[in-house]
Amino acid sequence: MRFEFSAATRIIFGPGTAREAVAAAVSLGDRALVVTGSTPGRLDSFVRELNSRHVECVRFPTSGEPTIDAILEGVRIFREARCNLVVGCGGGSALDGAKAIAGLATNPGAPLDYLEVVGGGKPLAQPGAPCICMPTTAGTGCEVTRNAVLISPEHRVKVSLRSNWMFPHLAVVDPELTYSLPPDITAATGMDALTQLIEPFVCIRANPMTDALCRDGIRRVAQWRQRAVADGANAEARENMALASLFGGLALTNAGLGAVHGFAAPMGGMFPIPHGVACACLLPFVMEANLKALSNRPAESDALARYDEIARVVTGNPDAKAEAAVGWIHMLRTKLSIPSLAGFGITEKDIPAIAGQADKSSSIKGNPIKLTQEELTGILRSALGGQ
Repeated sequence: MRFEFSAATRIIFGPGTAREAVAAAVSLGDRALVVTGSTPGRLDSFVRELNSRHVECVRFPTSGEPTIDAILEGVRIFREARCNLVVGCGGGSALDGAKAIAGLATNPGAPLDYLEVVGGGKPLAQPGAPCICMPTTAGTGCEVTRNAVLISPEHRVKVSLRSNWMFPHLAVVDPELTYSLPPDITAATGMDALTQLIEPFVCIRANPMTDALCRDGIRRVAQWRQRAVADGANAEARENMALASLFGGLALTNAGLGAVHGFAAPMGGMFPIPHGVACACLLPFVMEANLKALSNRPAESDALARYDEIARVVTGNPDAKAEAAVGWIHMLRTKLSIPSLAGFGITEKDIPAIAGQADKSSSIKGNPIKLTQEELTGILRSALGGQ
């Protein structure tokens, strides 16, 4: 047995911990690029506090998921303003933007030199600028990952900028920052969290440390997901979902993902579908395809037993088998009113292109068994027809 485990340099978790980010920022730099999501005003008091402690701030609000051009603009502003620190606060898009800017600001060349799949895939040569990440959603876990997901409009795909130099210096996970999240976003990001716990648990690079995180995280999602959606002010539900999301981020960055995320990358680049919605729509159908493939042909994987274990956790039935987990996820999607793939303009004619791109993705390499093109297209047809 051999494995490695990496994460953000420091992780602080708990209600009210966002206030501790001020002191950390002061210790890391005196000119901060503050990357925010769609509600930049939530950081007004944070910025004022930094200013009072002689840290100048330049704001960089982002709209939607980060594109290559948006990151280039952020790097330009960082350099021109002579910043030496990046603070990201928002959903996964804002945090990915912050990490990408921090990583590229200290390295020469263009983003395409370093991007996977569509670029050169070169490693970053220098450590990124110090970076603090504070999530306001409970789903992506990207406050503790080594990659940033960017959209390449030219290639119509989402791809990763990935390096050990891109781990945040500090991840502050304060469940209070998620209290104002609307029910639909709470539902979608929660399905992302669940997917990012299930896929690392069954993937080919799972290890004992990620297994422990996934087991605990799946249990928390099963118990608290619907309560967080029904009552955003439920502090216990928000805390448990924030912790599950954190565990998913730690698990995926150290074990990997699978076919759900393999599909989600091209799908998100081709259509305006939120990542969590894509995961929710695809997860049960990917599980069904994996179960069938694992049952019908040899594979060096214990994923069948792991799917059974997932079923026991989510249903609470000690005798449940994997198929019960698939049914439970279908039920959860319905209860959470997750939108359909067709609602974002995805049709039958798009299936070959999505499946072809998915087969090239880095995420799908972790799937517990290699899926054929026929199986990949079958998953998409089932997901489109099973809304």
